[in-house]
Amino acid sequence: MSRRVPYVLGVDLGGTRMKLLAITPDGKTLARKTAASGDRHWQKNVRAAVASLAVRLGPPRAIGAAAPGLAAPDERSIAFMPGRLPGLEDLDWTRFLGARRTVPVVNDAHAALLGEHWCGAAQGADNVLLLTLGTGVGGAVLANGRLLRGHLGRAGHIGHMTVNAGGPGDLVGTPGSLEDAVGNHSLSLRTRGRFTDTATLVSALAGNDSLARRTWARMIRDLAAALASLINLFDPERIVIGGGIAEAGDALFVPLARALDRVEWRPGGARVQIVKAALGDFAGAYGAARRALVLHEFTA
Repeated sequence: MSRRVPYVLGVDLGGTRMKLLAITPDGKTLARKTAASGDRHWQKNVRAAVASLAVRLGPPRAIGAAAPGLAAPDERSIAFMPGRLPGLEDLDWTRFLGARRTVPVVNDAHAALLGEHWCGAAQGADNVLLLTLGTGVGGAVLANGRLLRGHLGRAGHIGHMTVNAGGPGDLVGTPGSLEDAVGNHSLSLRTRGRFTDTATLVSALAGNDSLARRTWARMIRDLAAALASLINLFDPERIVIGGGIAEAGDALFVPLARALDRVEWRPGGARVQIVKAALGDFAGAYGAARRALVLHEFTA
């Protein structure tokens, strides 16, 4: 029988899908797996997915988990995530998975930044912002090489910052939030039902549709204004943008760069790098695995 390679398992739980990553301490990916989570049966499905990889690769040396919501201070559970994934709040993942070592639990956006810093677009930079632009807007902050969690774990919820003080309150009550300005969830409302997803909007943009042009221009303006404020607040060297909206490619990044030319404060001419995320849907799983590696001090 061949000798099995020691690895760490990263689990990234989403509302409909989960991603699992088996990776060695030196960053070699052994396996990646996507499976349905299922709102009501997600616990059974997570256990089954973890067990299937253990049968194939052997038991992991450690497991890390990423999930939506605010992670508890001891990192053993998600302390606050109302309305989604019943049973997630206060679930102790170490006991849940029957793990020999503590399973650290990280907010999913925080985990995505840890993953990109380890193996992706944030490598080599110690002051980084990450934004995920999709149905909503997620985010995370790395300052001097350390992930900012804040007092309650709220740090990095970039989507809930105001870009229009006169706008209505968003999901958490923030008026005129970035999430409502650019997130897919509000696109139909913002276009009076014409567009329901970014892919359709970008396709119409390429066809020179006037409503698509106006809508996209407002999104770029609001996003640039938010980034300019975040740059002044955190002084990053790099901003990583991921999520479905980032798949628009040059349609997003070219006009965004032009807008930042107008609004970004650049002392001595220094400009912040704006880059596309590199790890795609698996960034959170990479970050969950990385957190387990660091917690248990595993090395290559």
